[in-house]
Amino acid sequence: MNRLYQKCQSAGIRPQHVAEVGVYSPELSNVLPYIQAGVRTTLVEADPVLGEKIQARFANQPHVTLHRVAVSDENGTVELVQRGPSTFLSQLATSPAIVNDGYVLNDEDRFLVKSLKFSEIDDKTIDLLSIDIEGAEWFVVKHLVSRPAVISIETHCKYYRNPYLTEIQNWMVSNNYRPWFMNDCDTVFVRADVLQPRDNDKFRLRLAYLGHHLKGWKRWFRRGS
Repeated sequence: MNRLYQKCQSAGIRPQHVAEVGVYSPELSNVLPYIQAGVRTTLVEADPVLGEKIQARFANQPHVTLHRVAVSDENGTVELVQRGPSTFLSQLATSPAIVNDGYVLNDEDRFLVKSLKFSEIDDKTIDLLSIDIEGAEWFVVKHLVSRPAVISIETHCKYYRNPYLTEIQNWMVSNNYRPWFMNDCDTVFVRADVLQPRDNDKFRLRLAYLGHHLKGWKRWFRRGS
């Protein structure tokens, strides 16, 4: 079962409006259990090919709204780079594809799409938010109007570290969020007035942080040898 959904269910968190920025495949959506349960859902996907698949998959589900745009720091047009399952803003110095796969920017992989600030999409009612846009997650958080109970963000993955991790963490502290749990690539934050992470959650978080740092040290030693 989807871990985000399972943890929220176990904690008694029942969102009425969920949102996902960076859906990728509709079958792999991080909020799919909520869609299947009929919960109001806002999806954002910039890749035009994936957008077609998502639109076709959820076409007959009126509780699902799809925005086929990129989320950025301003309204207008942005350049994206498509590399397998990774689509990222070309302006970013780092992304999972660059760090983990050694990808080098190729002009054939670049394309332009419409971009919006997330405040143009957010109607103040989102209470669960999942963000996975390959390094640009901060641009969603920065312009967030809602204050969801739960926010899931891609913060790390193998050797990759989100380039805006400090800004994200500072925003979370300033807005009364606490780290709740981590998986291989995401950190899930919960609003402190909704849930206080238990001691076993904190212990598992420490283990997850340690594991991620060990991967970085291992890579550093390999480069030095």
